Amino acid sequence: MILEILIKQGVGEIKFGATMADTEKILGKPADTEEIDNGFGENITVAHYDDLEMTLFFEGDDKLLNCIDIYNHEATLFGEKVFPKNEREIVGLLVANKYYEQDIETEAWGERRISFADGNIDLFFADNHLESISIGR
Repeated sequence: MILEILIKQGVGEIKFGATMADTEKILGKPADTEEIDNGFGENITVAHYDDLEMTLFFEGDDKLLNCIDIYNHEATLFGEKVFPKNEREIVGLLVANKYYEQDIETEAWGERRISFADGNIDLFFADNHLESISIGR
């Protein structure tokens, strides 16, 4: 599977708004699923695709894909592999593609998070190395 991160759209053939059944037709059954509360009294189904190094989040009554966490080092963004790049290079790639609004925070567990609200994308770094990317619709 091509793991091209498409901001506000999805990853490769997996698109936001898809049902869990739709994604399983493309990816197969997840290695594991769990139900979590989103903090607003709504359940989220979390599907772990360990072999693809991705986690998919399905929300709402219809359980539609709303968020993807990806930590697969083959993933690309704007046609470039991003995991080998450092923080400055990845931020530069996003800025070059007209995503400017940044929010930077250190998470309680120690990772540095850089968020681009206009792209609904969060980048998580440890020791200047990209650990994971979270994208939403």
